[in-house]
Amino acid sequence: MNKPWLQHYPKGVSPTIDSNRYNSINDLFDESIQKYRDRTAFINMGCELSFEDLNYLTADFASFLQNVAGLKKGDRIAIQMPNLLQYPIAMFGALRAGLVVVNTNPLYTAREMKHQFKDSGAKAIVILANSAHLLQEIVAETDIKTVIVTGVGDMLGFPKSFLVNSVVKYVKKMVPSYSLPGAYSFYQALDLGSEGRFKPVTCSPEDTAFLQYTGGTTGVAKGAQLSHHNILSNMLQIAEWMKPLLKPGEELAVLALPLYHIFSLTVNGLAMMYYGGTNLMITNPRDIKDYLGTLRKYPFTVVTGLNTLYNGMMNHPDFTKIDFSHLKISVAGGMALQRPVAERWIKLTKTPLVEGYGLTETSPVASCNPIDGTDRVGTIGLPLPSTEMDLWSDEGKPVKQGEPGEIVIRGPQVMKGYWNKPEETAQMLTTDGWLKTGDIGVMDAEGFIKIVDRKKDMILVSGFNVYPNEIEEIVVGHPKVLECAAIGVPDAHSGEVVKIFVVPKDSSLTEKEVLDFCKANLTGYKMPKQVEFRKELPKTNVGKILRRELRDQSKAKS
Repeated sequence: MNKPWLQHYPKGVSPTIDSNRYNSINDLFDESIQKYRDRTAFINMGCELSFEDLNYLTADFASFLQNVAGLKKGDRIAIQMPNLLQYPIAMFGALRAGLVVVNTNPLYTAREMKHQFKDSGAKAIVILANSAHLLQEIVAETDIKTVIVTGVGDMLGFPKSFLVNSVVKYVKKMVPSYSLPGAYSFYQALDLGSEGRFKPVTCSPEDTAFLQYTGGTTGVAKGAQLSHHNILSNMLQIAEWMKPLLKPGEELAVLALPLYHIFSLTVNGLAMMYYGGTNLMITNPRDIKDYLGTLRKYPFTVVTGLNTLYNGMMNHPDFTKIDFSHLKISVAGGMALQRPVAERWIKLTKTPLVEGYGLTETSPVASCNPIDGTDRVGTIGLPLPSTEMDLWSDEGKPVKQGEPGEIVIRGPQVMKGYWNKPEETAQMLTTDGWLKTGDIGVMDAEGFIKIVDRKKDMILVSGFNVYPNEIEEIVVGHPKVLECAAIGVPDAHSGEVVKIFVVPKDSSLTEKEVLDFCKANLTGYKMPKQVEFRKELPKTNVGKILRRELRDQSKAKS
């Protein structure tokens, strides 16, 4: 296939990686411990965890899983908590014990938890106390036999741990009463593990490391089987892409997206480990004031996040108090980066905000814009090293350059398949390794790809395709608009018309102002016919706007 992007690869970045450098994530872990033993690996709520600390604590946790819980290589363990120091301890401990980690959203309902735990066949779980009452409702219907409950402050050291846990439980009343007979505390698990001896487990590249469940916004959540080879390949691809700017043993990355999200898991959790970097863990990034207050205390060099997070930060009055003088690079992923947000970030911080693209099924990054500040805002950049991307028609044929088509991806980061779902796997993966993303894109002559939209989100107006991303990007360009989402709603005349949901930045904003602004920037059939003002938009807990929920709400009203 034609690979126009190769001639535009960033200086100093190799077009290929050695995807066989490590056999397992444990090999990377051991290497990083040896290289960066005395450096800080994670910071949370003012408390630090060095690489050496991580080594001993994960060994104790692995020992508990092997010797007390009786878990064997290949068994699944669910981890359900926000960004806390317990997360990397549990995750790397489980991987060192040869287990498969099932990352779970701590905001799940009991129904969602039940589906994921039953589907994965998880035999153990590490869960935040705040959600333990929900586990109580469904644990008997799962294969879970070992439960480890942890409090927010458990790894913060006495007396801070006691104070934080007391405030969360008794003052904020965030821990409903629960009964889980036989459950261990996180402290107990580490103590019991320290009494035994961790037995190293040999994992092969093709062994599954993570069952990473898709967000479920397109139906029942499916578990993508991500092997050690998949995850390590993507980590090496990211590390190679960032090589011109990052220096081993010197980086401090802001970890605001939760570690259970594949984006932060690979980019922060593993790529920063490879570089010997420090991750500044933000437990609740939705509390923008507290989040920005934390940033004021540290000389961070890397920021990762979603478009909505960057937008929220810049619209908070405390944003101007942040020192960005050490910042080298900011990376956006998980959803489309809007041009007004990117341009404002670059203006205010004087550093690039580069957009990457991928899916859970690609571990997750498939492409990224050059980190040298090349002005490619609005595109998802170029394929990462050792990655191929193409655009196909509905018939599975490559489209001509400049024409829209479904983005397909092939590379070592592409998943093994969906857990226990061969039919869904066959629909997503071709026999020669191409992953069909369901995203529509256009590739220019230099190989840069622009996302037009998801197939399922496309709006059909009188036979013309209208892409929500385009509408939303225009509307948020209005100085009085904070956020916007566009959907298609039924119309007797044209089949569908565009409806937009607008969160004003200025309460004086009127519908006429919005429509006049759209009229100046959009052709007739793309014009919104309905405008609804909202105080906020429905989002996933990592900030991705849920268009499907807006469609369902509009349908219920009609």
